[in-house]
Amino acid sequence: MMKTWKFLIYLIPATLLLTSCSGKAAEETAGQEVQEAGKNTEAASKEDDAAEKETKEPEILHFVDVYQNPYQVEINPNVEKHDYKDDSFVHNGDRLSYEDDSNYTYRLGVDVSEHQGYVDWQALKDSGFEFAFIRLGYRGYGQEGRICLDREFHRNIQNAQAAGFDVGVYFFAQAVNEEEALEEANFVLQNLEGYTLQLPVVYDPESILDDEARTDNVSGEQFTKNTEVFCSAVADAGYDPMIYANMLWEAFELDLEELSEYPLWYADYEPVPQTPYHFRFWQYTNQGQMPGITGNTDLNIEMVPKE
Repeated sequence: MMKTWKFLIYLIPATLLLTSCSGKAAEETAGQEVQEAGKNTEAASKEDDAAEKETKEPEILHFVDVYQNPYQVEINPNVEKHDYKDDSFVHNGDRLSYEDDSNYTYRLGVDVSEHQGYVDWQALKDSGFEFAFIRLGYRGYGQEGRICLDREFHRNIQNAQAAGFDVGVYFFAQAVNEEEALEEANFVLQNLEGYTLQLPVVYDPESILDDEARTDNVSGEQFTKNTEVFCSAVADAGYDPMIYANMLWEAFELDLEELSEYPLWYADYEPVPQTPYHFRFWQYTNQGQMPGITGNTDLNIEMVPKE
């Protein structure tokens, strides 16, 4: 009987010790399982977030052209967006102002070519305009593609600067490849000799809507390459390059992500800009009536950051 009790006395502590060790092991195992489950949940959450980003619907822009034809296009998330406020653009006849924004002020300007004929630059300056883009030249859109100097270029740039305008120039481009784009750039640079500019040199590739053109079959990829070649040559010569484009060109022709280092002169005749992308200048009408110019002319607003 004594031996039995001794055995039980020894057995009970051993059993308790074994049970205690098993309990701790179970707790540790359970804790590890909880940690692993937490890690798995976190990893799954990250995977879900990544999958959601991949499957997230792209943002769509709806816009119209000058004929009110509707279009839609995916907005490129990698191109800088503007932060201008639609309700800060105020139209008063042919004049446009930008008001009640702590980030930007504005100034008005024109762009002209030989089509405007003689311009009374002093009268234009006295009416409140401060800058001008003057067409330096153009390439014909026929198969020959001859490059020409704008007949009023020299008179316009000289008289505009004499009247106190800040001046930039633009070239109407119809290049079909990089070689022709470089030819256009060199033509501009040659004819700028002796002049100092306050504003950029603008590359202006455009579609010919009412006739057949040598650029009709040029791809958007090629237009982008042409633009890069022109702008790069202008920059290498010490000038500031800029690109002129309307919403159709921003949407379907030019790769704005590839051209992101160059500022934009945006053309759109709707009451507020339709583009989501950042621009420095906005050509807001092609039918402006201003003192000093006979007939219609293009009017522009420059968005000037406040210091």
